[in-house]
Amino acid sequence: MDKFLITGLGNPGYFYEKTRHNLGFLILDQIAKKHFLSFSKKKLGFISKFSYQKKLLFFLKPSTYVNHSGLSVKYWMMKEKIFLKNVLIISDDIYLNFGLFRLRGKGRSGGHNGLKSIEKEIGTSHYARLRFGIKNHFKKKVDDYVLENWKNEEINFLFSKLDIGVKIVFSFVTNGLQKTMNLFNNNS
Repeated sequence: MDKFLITGLGNPGYFYEKTRHNLGFLILDQIAKKHFLSFSKKKLGFISKFSYQKKLLFFLKPSTYVNHSGLSVKYWMMKEKIFLKNVLIISDDIYLNFGLFRLRGKGRSGGHNGLKSIEKEIGTSHYARLRFGIKNHFKKKVDDYVLENWKNEEINFLFSKLDIGVKIVFSFVTNGLQKTMNLFNNNS
């Protein structure tokens, strides 16, 4: 049975729950809600397992905080013997317009400390990443902006987009990276 590790980046705890940097956690929570899944506290993260079309999916919310996400990703890849081609990282992106998704098979961190940590720990930037735009039009310091709570006027639009993120995740699992990029990168 093929195994997949779908990791949503974010910071654990109530204080960070509604911040922009927790976008990855939000998408995993949306998946859990739709499929009646729950997360259990395990080593270096919160894990939920789900069998889907003869594949075993591990959904991971690292408990290491965003800046050290790579520790958690590497641990779970090794523990469950998950191939790099079956890893998908979900993160926020301050350079994409709010609400846009971009799926890539490799790339730079774009200054995102969680992506930097993953690259450092697994030794490559060649891993699939799904980025969700949270572009900073307010010219605030990046650290302050990503750790702010979503504004009320952003919430409805945000939640209308989460289902697209869920569809992208499941397309990645069933159709692979390239076909999913073709289906969603110009349409989300």
